[in-house]
Amino acid sequence: MAISYIPQPKITCQDFINILDRSTLGLRRPLADVEAMELMFQHGNVYVGAYDGVKLVGLARVMTDFVFTSYLSDLAIDEAYQHQGIGKQLIKEVKHFIPRAKIILLAAPAAEQYYPKIGMQNHAHCYVLDQVDELK
Repeated sequence: MAISYIPQPKITCQDFINILDRSTLGLRRPLADVEAMELMFQHGNVYVGAYDGVKLVGLARVMTDFVFTSYLSDLAIDEAYQHQGIGKQLIKEVKHFIPRAKIILLAAPAAEQYYPKIGMQNHAHCYVLDQVDELK
């Protein structure tokens, strides 16, 4: 069956947790912390789902201003569906939904080689701050 892509799908927080759990991202997200997951889910403002029939097999979660910047915070593909071009197509669908905004992301360790392979550019000027007391 062909994969279909749906912007702003009707999904629940549990759907979000389930697709993260079936992808490699589940290892780096607080899936057992339902309150945190609910906040993460609520504050994404663009979602694009990939479906095999009615089964959610991929999800892109984005926070964006729709004009300048969009942060692709999750690109989760069910491990059984990886290496079929679903992630690349989800990124394309996000870009079609928010054509003016630049897509920015932090690559998961397992995906560091994936993004350059599909044509995304590495940017050396990214900085990360986890805790306020890390500031000098």
